[in-house]
Amino acid sequence: MRICLILEGCYPYVHGGVSTWMHQYIKEMKEHEFVLWVIGAHAEDKGKFVYELPENVVEVKEVFLDDALHVKDTGKLLHIFTREEQDSLRELMDCGRLDWEVLFRLYHDKKINPMSFLKSEEFLEILEKSCLEKYPYTAFADAFHTMRSMLLPVLYLLGSEVPQADVYHAICTGYGGMLACLGGYVYQKKVLLTEHGIYTREREEEIIRAKWVMATYKKQWISFFYMLSDIIYSRAFQVTALFTNAMRTQIQMGCDEKKCRVIENGINYERLSQIPLKEEDGQVDIGAVVRMAPIKDIKTMIYAFFELCARRKNVRLHIMGGVDDEEYAQECYTLVKQLKLENVIFTGRVDIVKYMEKLDFTILTSISEGQPLSVLESLAARRPCVTTDVGCCRELLEGKEGDFFGPAGYCVPPMYRQGLAAAMDKMCESRSLRLRMGANGQNRVNKYYRHERMMKEYKKLYGEVETAYGWNRI
Repeated sequence: MRICLILEGCYPYVHGGVSTWMHQYIKEMKEHEFVLWVIGAHAEDKGKFVYELPENVVEVKEVFLDDALHVKDTGKLLHIFTREEQDSLRELMDCGRLDWEVLFRLYHDKKINPMSFLKSEEFLEILEKSCLEKYPYTAFADAFHTMRSMLLPVLYLLGSEVPQADVYHAICTGYGGMLACLGGYVYQKKVLLTEHGIYTREREEEIIRAKWVMATYKKQWISFFYMLSDIIYSRAFQVTALFTNAMRTQIQMGCDEKKCRVIENGINYERLSQIPLKEEDGQVDIGAVVRMAPIKDIKTMIYAFFELCARRKNVRLHIMGGVDDEEYAQECYTLVKQLKLENVIFTGRVDIVKYMEKLDFTILTSISEGQPLSVLESLAARRPCVTTDVGCCRELLEGKEGDFFGPAGYCVPPMYRQGLAAAMDKMCESRSLRLRMGANGQNRVNKYYRHERMMKEYKKLYGEVETAYGWNRI
């Protein structure tokens, strides 16, 4: 089967949990061909892959959001919109539940120029009606620029050339989910969705904090991403999540529960479980396998470790991972200098299997997560964890229903540095406690989170697509 994976902002451009997962996933699916349809932010990144693509990747189709800014209008818009088309465009502007096939026909089949539309009288007329109802006391110029910023990437992406495949499998909602549905429309094929985190909720958190979004339009931007999630929730053949609470969120957001299922992440247990424990040397070494990015909240980690150092002198913090956000990374380096923390080590990207031998336990302080591979890998290596209570971290540390292995670490609220410091302090108190918790976590991963188990479920998912097509497998 020829599978088109739709990816946004991750593989094969950057390292990280989702990218690592994706690379191993493709390598294991040797019986299938893969097309990568990847959405990047900047055209300057074209072809700059940090992974050597597996042999069964037969095509890569790149599309970049900043290319939308260079679209030239083709003069006066000649198309006369029908009432159905006007209604769909109005619903798009209002972030409602629209008929996407109308937009597919307009901007993909008929190739209407996005910039010509956004400069047209028709656009201004629809926008004016919307503003009179929703933003009567807001400057029209602000509404105009906000709406253009929202619509231009969408309309530009709808005009993309669609790679041919037998199934379109999106690894997120948002723009990626929209393109998967476009692929399904063009070639009349099934659409699948696998969410590692709830994309819409992550965008919502970013928008709430964002300085570039006017306060008046934060709600509109949030609704915009909920609308983009709805398209694939409503059109997907099957939808998977990494853990039960994420699946429940998908259902609450409008996805039909009959097509939802959980497929947990899996890791190479055999390789990680063979890592020897660190020998006692009088120091307690804490590891953080993390990308340097604001959503990982490394600053809170550093502050919490600073508090820990006021209680204990025999501790070291190893921050392992590449840089996603150079400005944020510099802020973290500066903070460590300001706090005079000589026992914080920024290692950059390392071989986690080898480096794990130096660690007693690990920490994760993310503001948002799905089912973090770094926690699974730490537990498989018999290293307990301190994490924030995001995604399914609590489930990994304490177990889901029917799991009696016992606690494998401590879970505290996000951005709660005193709680993180206290949890690290407890973990530092006793080697026997760490060994006991580490064993609990290792047993849990062995039972529920092995790579072989995960791959079996995804292969079954593709088999269901083949069955739906009426294909007979030899």
